[in-house]
Order: sequence, then structure tokens, then C-alpha cells
Amino acid sequence: MAQPSAAAYSTGAPSEPVELTVSEDLLSKVTDKELLRTGGLIGGKWTQATNRATFHVHNPATGKVIATMPKMRADETLTAIAAAHAVFPTWANTTAKERGAILMRWYQEILNASDDIAAIMTAECGKPLAESKAEIAAGAASVEWFAAECRRVTGDVLETVDRSRRMLTLKQPVGVVAAITPWNFPMSMITRKVAPAIAAGCTVVLKPAEATPLTALALAELADRAGVPDGVLNVVLGDAPSIGHAMMSSETVRKIGFTGSTAVGKMLAEQAAKTVKRVSLELGGNAPFIVFNDADLELAAAGVVGSALRNSGQTCICANRVFVQDQVYDKFAELVAARVAALRVGDGAAADTTHGPLISPAGVEKVVAHVGDALAKGAKLLVGGAVPQLPEPLAGGNFYSPTVLAEATIDMRCFREETFGPLIPLFRFKEDDEAVLMANDTEYGLAAYFYTRDLRRAWTIAEQLEYGMIGLNEVAIGSEVAPFGGVKQSGLGREQGRHGLDEFLEVKYLCMGLNYS
Repeated sequence: MAQPSAAAYSTGAPSEPVELTVSEDLLSKVTDKELLRTGGLIGGKWTQATNRATFHVHNPATGKVIATMPKMRADETLTAIAAAHAVFPTWANTTAKERGAILMRWYQEILNASDDIAAIMTAECGKPLAESKAEIAAGAASVEWFAAECRRVTGDVLETVDRSRRMLTLKQPVGVVAAITPWNFPMSMITRKVAPAIAAGCTVVLKPAEATPLTALALAELADRAGVPDGVLNVVLGDAPSIGHAMMSSETVRKIGFTGSTAVGKMLAEQAAKTVKRVSLELGGNAPFIVFNDADLELAAAGVVGSALRNSGQTCICANRVFVQDQVYDKFAELVAARVAALRVGDGAAADTTHGPLISPAGVEKVVAHVGDALAKGAKLLVGGAVPQLPEPLAGGNFYSPTVLAEATIDMRCFREETFGPLIPLFRFKEDDEAVLMANDTEYGLAAYFYTRDLRRAWTIAEQLEYGMIGLNEVAIGSEVAPFGGVKQSGLGREQGRHGLDEFLEVKYLCMGLNYS
């Protein structure tokens, strides 16, 4: 690992080695075997759990174990925090040019290893290889963006109110950052937190999801190769409650970045208040998708299928509730059903697979419950609506067929709850105000979409929707250059763009008196 070092804070290895393994099947798919790490990274050293506990990582397409990893807890987390804290003054004192150069090397390492990272990601989270590669491109773009953006951080010289004084502001890194990331985007959710933190001069303790730690560890290995100094990026794995409590109770940690459920986000915000940490939260979605009678229906149908079923419906900005104006409802339902019927469910590693598994049996159970509830309340099944019968080894996977329901109503669970699965429920509306009312009738406010050709309607609806991000005739709204985040109970703060870097910077005011003798 590169210098400066925080190796003194390493936990070291247990007295008796623990068998931490990667399956032969996964090994066969990855060319660079060094990317398949089976330990946490603390102060520049790959580390096991001090209590020798382990946990398994499963391929959701087969249910088979693909890796055994160390189940770390509070002790290792506190050691990682100490390592990050020890190196923070040195790292914060580097120039933006130096930090940007290291990030650009990390960016290039990621691109060079993209095929291997895609194979790892698909194996542990199930998404098709094409989606994995798209995520890697997006995640790498975040690193590239912040590598350049950190050189544009500036303070201000303020107009003085008294000629005997001069006033200015500086921007400085907030300190040690704890980043907690989800399983549905195991690469890009990391880079959009870690890259701006490192770019700003902060140091990081990363806790990836238990379901998908391998992608995170591959990124950490590549960061090491790029020259990220020991202790600047630390990774702890395993016991989420124990690790989370150590992060939140630490007075050394000054910033929390979290992507996940609203329930967990609320809990973290409450805990962060005890030490007044800065918090960035990207939480639940339940996104509306509105199709007006003047919309390009083919474009809207392609958009809703692409959005609602991306990663088999397991994204925070998926279209969850589709509102279609009465005059075009039947035609639009027909177009969507035809597109969904052509999709192919299977192992994400297979070339002909368009949609992979859900992450867990619990995810399948929730979709089954939402579909059953809707059908019992009068919805009409157009496509799907069942667990597919797949051959071995996929028979043990977490699959559900992409499903379209017509005549959905607001008393159904799929209106109120975020499904997080491959379900497209179609709701009817007559007037514009009715669509906006239904779209805003939720505690969430992350992303919303609508399709129209009418310029006046476009402005009016965009202003009325209570969401942090709006897609107008477009569903590909994410970008490294644009702020990503929600309102209401969908979160706090913004990631990406220049706003994403500000989340890791403190503003310091300096007043200079000139009347000295």
C-alpha cells in the first residue's frame, strides 16, 4: 500500500486462520484473481474478523454460496475509524491537484478492470452483465468528475462592512466519513460517496452491503493500485447493527453518507444527532410515472419498461406507480404488455438474459404479496404474475416474472408501498390535477417522470410534483454532473455534481483586522 501509513491501527490476523474462500465458479469468471479479496481493508492491511466469525455471499440466481467473508463488528470498525483519523491531517493537507491525479489513476484502473468487476457484480447481485457494465461506466464517471471538480473548490472574498477589516471564506474537508452502501448498485453507490470524500480531502470508512461485498473489495484493491494512501479508504464487512452503532456513536466520524431504506435512514439520522454529524441520506422512492394524452406513447412505453424493470425493479428511482390518462390508457397498456412479454428472465451471466433475479427470497415474497393483493382488489393481469419455472441450477434462484397489471387502484398495496420488484401497475386518471394529486400522495419524494408534448403542461407539472428529480420525456436522469437526491422522506442532501462535493466540505469564515500597530 502507498504512504502515509496507518498500519499501526491494523487488527492483524487471528491466531488460527479462518477459511475465507471464493467459489471455483466465480474464480473461473475473473481474470485478475487479486480482485477477489476475502477480507476487510483497515489502515492498508487486508484483515479478518478478530472473533473469527464469517458470513456467506450467495449468487441470487442459483442460491449457491460464492464466497465466505469475515463478519466484522464494532472492534474492527473502531480500528478502521482510528486509521482514517490518523491519516486525515496528512491527506487533508495534500493539494487538490495531487488528490485529483490519484483519483484519475483509480478511474483508469476501474476501466481497465471493468470486465472482471462486471463478472463479480453479476455473480453477487444478479443483474445482467449489460447492466453491470453500465453501472461500472457510471460509477467510474463519478470518480473522473470529482477528480476534476476538486480543483474547482473555491472560497470567497466578501465585501467588507468596515475598511479596518477584510473578510473571506475557506472550504475545508469535514473529516472522517462513514459511508454505508446498498446491494442494488454495489459499485456506483460507493464511488458517488467515496470519490467526492477523497477529492475533498476526507478519509473514509466504507461499509458495503452484506449481500454484495465483493465488488466493494475489488474497488478497494484498485484504489490501492492507484496510490490511494493507507488509511484514506478503509472497508469493514459484516455485522450491520454493530458496525453501524460504532460509526454513529464515534465522535471522530464527522459525516455519514447512506443509501438505503427510509426506516434505516431515519434511525441513522436520529443517532447522528447525538454527536451532531453531518448526514446525507438517499432513501425510498415509490416514483410516479405519468402518461398524458398527448404523449409519444411508444417513447413512454419504452421508458416505463426501462425504468420500472431496471435491475428487475430493484432501484430507488424505478417507476413504481404508472398513471395513464383515460384517452390513451388502453393503447398504452397494450404497448407496455407487448414489450414486457418479450423479456427473458434468467442468469445475469447468460447473453440472452434481459432480467435477472431479485436479491433474496424476501424480495420475491414482497412482489408475490403485492400482485396477490392487487388481483384480489380487482386488478387485471396482462403479463407475468408468477414465479417462473426455470431449469437447474436456476431453480434455486430468486426469480419473479416481469408483471403488468391493469386497472390498478389507490387502495392497493402497490400504490402505497415501494414494491422493489418487477411490477408495473397501471392506474387511470382523467384530469391533470388528479394525476398530480395521486403522484404526490406519498411520504416519498425522490424521482418522478412524466411524458407530454405540451410545453405549458410540462412546466406546470414539473413545478407541482413534490420530488427532488424530474424526468420529462426521459427516464435516464442519473448523471455524474447533476445533483441526485430527494425531498420529504426520501432523504437529505445531494450526491453527484458540484453539490455532491459540497457535502464533504465545511465553510470557515476568516475576519482579518487591519488596525494593528
